[in-house]
Order: sequence, then C-alpha cells, then structure tokens
Amino acid sequence: MKKIIRFFKESFAELKKVTWPSREEVASSTKVVLVSVILIALALGIVDFLIFRGIDLIF
Repeated sequence: MKKIIRFFKESFAELKKVTWPSREEVASSTKVVLVSVILIALALGIVDFLIFRGIDLIF
C-alpha cells in the first residue's frame, strides 16, 4: 500500500513541474489540427472518387 501512495505522491509532484499550454495555445493548435484533418479528408475523398470513376470507365 505504501508503494501505491508513494507512486501517486510522486506523480502529483511531477505534474506540478509540467508547463501547461495556455488557452490560446490550445485553441490555436486545435484549429491547425481541424483544418489539417478537413484538408486531408477532402484530398482522400477526391482520390477515392477518381479511383471509383476510373474503375467505372474500365468496367
């Protein structure tokens, strides 16, 4: 039981040392991720459409 308590105390102490991002940094990073995901999804959608269109022309 002592090991478990020590583990949580040490974990909590390490979390105090972490430099957490500000709200603005998190919002900015989230926007970058969302835009990237949308662009990649659109690109994959276009490629998928073109492949199926090509298969339809062949068969």
